[in-house]
Amino acid sequence: MRAVIQRVKSASVTVDGELVSEIDTGLLIFIGIAHDDTEAEIEYIANKAANLRIFEDTDGKMNCSLLDIGGSALVVSQFTLYGDCRKGRRPSFIGAARPEIANELYEKFISVLEELNIPTKGGTFQAMMDVHLVNDGPVTILLDSDKQF
Repeated sequence: MRAVIQRVKSASVTVDGELVSEIDTGLLIFIGIAHDDTEAEIEYIANKAANLRIFEDTDGKMNCSLLDIGGSALVVSQFTLYGDCRKGRRPSFIGAARPEIANELYEKFISVLEELNIPTKGGTFQAMMDVHLVNDGPVTILLDSDKQF
């Protein structure tokens, strides 16, 4: 599983001009699910995201987590995080999970964050979404359950 985590002042998702979900201060989390991912990878990335100390404390140092600040999460499924561009000019998405598996694990990811008492919203699975954000910092972190980066 891969995640792109962005610290945001606000973020929202619209589909066909309709607002689907929005958050204020917190994290916008794009997740890509691999064909061999299980709930173990979901738990790992969700817990890592919730506990990353990437929010500023009173001294202006990145010392607080999403849990510490009481922020929200907006989770967007993004299979393109498994785009392999090493050969040719067209990405291969062979590493990405099939939609029926990915959707189940995407929903589980949202549930894990909610179980951690993080107010969590999602995008619309398999929809063409417009994602709007005000990146705070900017702060963008990459996570990979295989610890490749």
